[in-house]
Amino acid sequence: MRSKSMQALILAGGRGTRLHPYTTVLPKPLMPVGDYPILEIILRQLKGAGITDVILAVGYLSQLLQAFFQKGERLGLNISYSFEERALGTAGPIALAMEQLEDDFLVMNGDLMTTLKYQNLIAFHKDKGAAATIGIYQRDVKVDFGVLETDDQGKLVRYVEKPTYHFDVSMGVNVLNKNAIQPYLKVGDYLDIPDLMLKLCQDGHPVHCYRESCYWLDIGRMDDYRTATEIFESRQAEFLPNL
Repeated sequence: MRSKSMQALILAGGRGTRLHPYTTVLPKPLMPVGDYPILEIILRQLKGAGITDVILAVGYLSQLLQAFFQKGERLGLNISYSFEERALGTAGPIALAMEQLEDDFLVMNGDLMTTLKYQNLIAFHKDKGAAATIGIYQRDVKVDFGVLETDDQGKLVRYVEKPTYHFDVSMGVNVLNKNAIQPYLKVGDYLDIPDLMLKLCQDGHPVHCYRESCYWLDIGRMDDYRTATEIFESRQAEFLPNL
């Protein structure tokens, strides 16, 4: 499902401290993955999903992001900017852009790599009539030790050698309904998306989770960045099928 008016708000204002020293001179969304900055890969994917209007929520080294992407003409997008003078969390920046946003919009981190079909997530959100929809991904965590479970007296109950646990994690990709979230956001107040989601749930607003078979990686640590580069170079057509 495609909608010409569908908007995306991309969070691109973080300092990327776990990728120092590279991010002392370059904002994390401009870190190269293959031949493209990670944010350009995301923008090209959004364009392919039918999104034409993008707001970049920027802060740290914002001038470099503006100089590189400008108003989005090169990518066939309409890009505008929302500036935060201090860190406002992952939901706080939404308040600064509220007047530019329409009824439902995508909000996501600007430093992740995924083959998620954004149009399917948006269609799911609208079909459910959700206040918010969270893109989720199953992450497997292997423990390289024997894991023990004991009772109150210290007797062995269960012994599992090097187990693998499965967790549903947030992809950092969400669809939000403007009217539903507006009461929880105030310009200048710090708020993270997990806290926003919990507030919505506590007040009875429907928050749904969406999953699909895809690849996903948050590029937050140096090891993840190296992995992202290797995966993209070997599977570029999966991430940018229109090139």
